[in-house]
Amino acid sequence: MTQVSDRGTCPSGPVVFTTVGLPEEQRIELWESHNADALIGLRCRTLTAAVLEATEINVQLERVHLARVRGSSHVVERDLTMVRQRPAESVALFFSLAGEAFFYHDDGVRTVQPGQILMCDADRPFMRGFSLGLEELVLKLPHELFADVTGIDRLARPMVMNFAAGANSFAHTLARQVGAAARDQDANPADEQTLLELVAALAGKNRDSGLSSAHRAAALTYIDQHLSDPTLSAVQVAAAVGISTRHLSRVFARAGTTVPKHILGRRLERARQLLEKPAATSMTIAEVAHHCGFTSAAHFSHAFTTHFGERASDIRRGAVTARSLPLD
Repeated sequence: MTQVSDRGTCPSGPVVFTTVGLPEEQRIELWESHNADALIGLRCRTLTAAVLEATEINVQLERVHLARVRGSSHVVERDLTMVRQRPAESVALFFSLAGEAFFYHDDGVRTVQPGQILMCDADRPFMRGFSLGLEELVLKLPHELFADVTGIDRLARPMVMNFAAGANSFAHTLARQVGAAARDQDANPADEQTLLELVAALAGKNRDSGLSSAHRAAALTYIDQHLSDPTLSAVQVAAAVGISTRHLSRVFARAGTTVPKHILGRRLERARQLLEKPAATSMTIAEVAHHCGFTSAAHFSHAFTTHFGERASDIRRGAVTARSLPLD
């Protein structure tokens, strides 16, 4: 039987399906049935006599669908008959997290490595193979919506792009947001408009044409990953996102803040998280400050007290006390 999370009844909550624990002779049939209903209709077969072990987490937003897929070695095919029987009427983005995959299409064969996105029209026949298994994220959006947000009526051919950190800020941010939403534990609700703007930017839409949410999401992701860099600045963030510093300032102003203020706030929040962790009490307060991008311990202490109304030393003292308490 299918295994569904308690949040499966919520339209935007993760729904989990797994073949693990199902009768071995029914696993492929049930996997195909689930994908046809929840994501994209596919025919599936294993490459060896091994039974299929696969798990899928599905999240349905108002207009787009997100998923996380893990599976053992297998091949999936979406031929013309399947397209006619179960039209997806969608564009799909597959974010490879683990396991090399091949993608066979009418215009050739591509190999997709971890850290790459494959974007394709789900209603053009294809075959995908995962000889070493896979873990991937999926974002699916209707053709009409894709055309509206990108200005592209139909994808003429599949596209492969990198989403690793430093390769493409929009692709990297999109992958992080889909991944945070499509998990069965501690999922973070995704903002659909931000996802759509990130797709638009990824598809090459003019970066200054009203993509504020995409720009801000990419900037926030870059900032969080570079907080330990004491030289982090608006100029550096704008260059990473691919927009001017003036435009970046406008994006943050719409949210009621500035880039320097946001960076300082995030550094202080990260420092507090470290100070509160009993496991991190071996770090001195000065080391915590340095780890979070502060070059002056005195400046850090003053900023921390001003921001939180508590001294960093008091927070650390509480963590040390918690660490010394006996476990029940």
